[in-house]
Amino acid sequence: MKVGIVGSGMIVKDLLSFIHTIPSITLEGIYARSLDKAQALQKEHTIQHCYTEYDKMLESSKIDTVYIGLPNHLHYSYAKQALLKGKHVICEKPFTPTLKEFNELAEIAQSHQVMLLEAISNQYQKSYLALHDYVPKLGEIRIIECNYSQYSSRYTDFKHGVIHPVFNPEMSGGALMDINIYNIHFVIGLVGQPNDVQYFPNIESNIDTSGILILDYGSFKSVCIGSKDSKAPHSIQIQGDRGTIHITNPTNDIKSFHYMPHEHAEYEVTSSSHHHRMYDEFVEFALMIQDHDYTQANERLKHSKRVMQVLESAKLSVTR
Repeated sequence: MKVGIVGSGMIVKDLLSFIHTIPSITLEGIYARSLDKAQALQKEHTIQHCYTEYDKMLESSKIDTVYIGLPNHLHYSYAKQALLKGKHVICEKPFTPTLKEFNELAEIAQSHQVMLLEAISNQYQKSYLALHDYVPKLGEIRIIECNYSQYSSRYTDFKHGVIHPVFNPEMSGGALMDINIYNIHFVIGLVGQPNDVQYFPNIESNIDTSGILILDYGSFKSVCIGSKDSKAPHSIQIQGDRGTIHITNPTNDIKSFHYMPHEHAEYEVTSSSHHHRMYDEFVEFALMIQDHDYTQANERLKHSKRVMQVLESAKLSVTR
């Protein structure tokens, strides 16, 4: 996989901290609006080329895949340009601000026979995948609860009138899109699409700084708590009538879990590879692209669409 990176913010620096350890990935280019930032990252991480014009990067025949690590509101336009140029696209979560934009990107990817993938760490982590073998042991699921509450330093700025993209409603910010999105992926990836969605946000200056999302599955309910204006211990519970799974990691980094059957001793299940939380997903992305595995890519895209549908329903529920 020959990658061109778009962006120079925190998530890009996170990616660059480990991506060199995956032999099947080469860094062919990086684009940023600031030449100084692009050149600094190019030099530090031995990236072949840097660009301040996106079109120029997309013209490179050496790049087959574009990774988009920009603020949420820019995902759609940058992904669309790359797809139209015949590049595979790996887009940071959440895919797009709206389901309509997501559907358009999916159609373009299909018509141009390229892959469109969402960078969402938990769906590829080994301990998360191991959950699929243990959830059936819990019997009838009754409650799934995810609490990912992490006080943001940007919230302090927000309280003083300095608005970063994550707290800007015009940039598709907010707790639902930035942090509760991990909870949604976690739940949907395990148990599929809910029957009904309700979102109860705490609103300040037209943006949700925290909120509670309720997913109704008929026979059981899921509560997803996401907060950037307060903090709490990370906690995930999957409760069934024959046992419980308890996790003390945030939903974006599942390192291990405790399986607690009602009639037997509990034990810890650890399947972590001890790499960076984003490592496993990029190994899989490289394999999919190398093997032209469009079947797997399309399955991943179906999952992302289900998440986008929940996000759309959540936002609509607030305006009912």
